[in-house]
Amino acid sequence: MISTPLQDRTIAIADFGDVRAEFHEMLTGCGVYELNWRAKATLTGSDRVRWLNGIITNNIRDLSPGHAVYAFLLNPQGRILGDLYAYHRADSLVIDTDAAQLPKVLALFDHYIIMDDVEVSDTTLKIRGIGVKGPRARATLQAAGMDFPDFSPLSSADITWMSIPVTVIRGDGPIVASYEIWASPENIGAIREALEKSGAKPVGTTALNYLRIAEGIPQYGQDIRERDLPQETQQERALHFAKGCYIGQEIVERIRSRGAVHRKFTGFLVDGVLPAPGTKIQIDGKEVGEITSSASLPIANGQYPVALGYVRREVGSPGQQIQLENTKLTITHLPFTEVFKH
Repeated sequence: MISTPLQDRTIAIADFGDVRAEFHEMLTGCGVYELNWRAKATLTGSDRVRWLNGIITNNIRDLSPGHAVYAFLLNPQGRILGDLYAYHRADSLVIDTDAAQLPKVLALFDHYIIMDDVEVSDTTLKIRGIGVKGPRARATLQAAGMDFPDFSPLSSADITWMSIPVTVIRGDGPIVASYEIWASPENIGAIREALEKSGAKPVGTTALNYLRIAEGIPQYGQDIRERDLPQETQQERALHFAKGCYIGQEIVERIRSRGAVHRKFTGFLVDGVLPAPGTKIQIDGKEVGEITSSASLPIANGQYPVALGYVRREVGSPGQQIQLENTKLTITHLPFTEVFKH
């Protein structure tokens, strides 16, 4: 059974007037932002762990309370219908996903709950989040009075701050340290004010997207689409190969046993005109890939144009150069490490 209240979300802010400074702050200090584009669903009922373990691509069954996993939702043909984080709470599971995905996720859950003791509630209006990113993220949280242990990525701690119950979660970004603070909506303003007084600088979604691209993290709906297969995305962190059956598992296992997919998610260094998302990559008139995200990243000594996308494996070795009409692409490893040299 699923209950869904009306959603009333604050519009995310693109920038605070200086995208370069906001991007630099997350590389060297601490940026703060409200997670208005994220949504939550809470699963309760005695079958919740067994049931969700048979729905998503990662392992919930052996997950300890206070920990989380990143996972995909697949259709029976192994195509990606969505992505999410699943958090094991003491008496529930909390799903965190992009707000635009939530209606589809809830509809899929509703479709697969048959005789199971599972209840799913949209709890977006009850749980709101603040994010902090940067090498000074943990120090800034501590300066604001949040005392918590130094735990591993996708671990969390329930603490009391200024008599307010909050949950502190460590993010799983590959380079830049990040944390989320979950609390009831009426307390989010006080938390943000305390973080800014402790040195965190406001950052908008433009700078956050630049950092996502720099770290080489694909975004569902942009870099990951319903036509994509899990192994094509290079997000092995979303997969567990020994957990048993789940929807789409047969296709994922068949790909693993055969060794590879025909194309892979990768990074491109750009020399020339920045290619727009959707640009097709061709060699000798044959399509070998496509661009899904691109940005001219504002680094200390200028601009650093890069792109994310897919390329066929036979032409996808790092260092391989591909000439488009007004652009030369050089395939490179992710993340774009040059961005993080200060």
